[in-house]
Amino acid sequence: MRRINGTALIIAALVATLGALAYPVWSYADRSGTGEANLNASSVATQWGPLSATDRDFLVKVRLAGLWELPAGQQAIERAPSEAVKEAGDHLVVGHTDLDRRARDVAAKLGVELPNQPSDIQQGWLRELTAASGQEYERKFANLLRNAHGKVFALVAQVRHTTRNSLIRQLASDANQTVLDHITMLERTGFVDFDGLAREAAGASTASPSGPPASNGGVPQVPVPVTPTGDQSFTSRPVPPTMEPLPQP
Repeated sequence: MRRINGTALIIAALVATLGALAYPVWSYADRSGTGEANLNASSVATQWGPLSATDRDFLVKVRLAGLWELPAGQQAIERAPSEAVKEAGDHLVVGHTDLDRRARDVAAKLGVELPNQPSDIQQGWLRELTAASGQEYERKFANLLRNAHGKVFALVAQVRHTTRNSLIRQLASDANQTVLDHITMLERTGFVDFDGLAREAAGASTASPSGPPASNGGVPQVPVPVTPTGDQSFTSRPVPPTMEPLPQP
């Protein structure tokens, strides 16, 4: 009788162990809450491809950007002492007028409701700019706008990379060009605090930095150029380099 009970206990333990090992595999495949399950649950079908929650958030953020950056650009044209800041404001007005038109067209086709007022934070930025003057105004303008564009730039890249909707993909491509143009113009004012941007990004990051170690003073090995082999002919041309920003004052 004791042998039977001992055997039964061993069998029960083995079954429990196998069940514990199998459960995570089974539960992961079927449970809601996984990344793919969340993606599918948040997406709606359209004739241009699935529209995800990230896609809809992107549309709203493009709209919100125009609602505060366009009036900020107009204000810069009117109030900034330097021509570089006035020119950056001009690019903001023209760029967001066009990008907002495209975003509204895409939103109408996809049935996404868009806001008509900037967010509370964005309205606060506009008030902060209105209260400033002179070079203080120009520094606030350059850094508030540059920081905002840098953050939306990351979202544009994510959406362009992951969206399954062709309308959103095209809008992300358009936004990428507009945002990069604005970043370039803001940096050319000479007022952008790059150290401040780097510190803020480092404070929000949880990942360890990657890349080669810092130089110890020696001469690094000269890298071999990346060049094509064979005798093919090529028709495309390199993308022209961006304009270098003006030195900081």
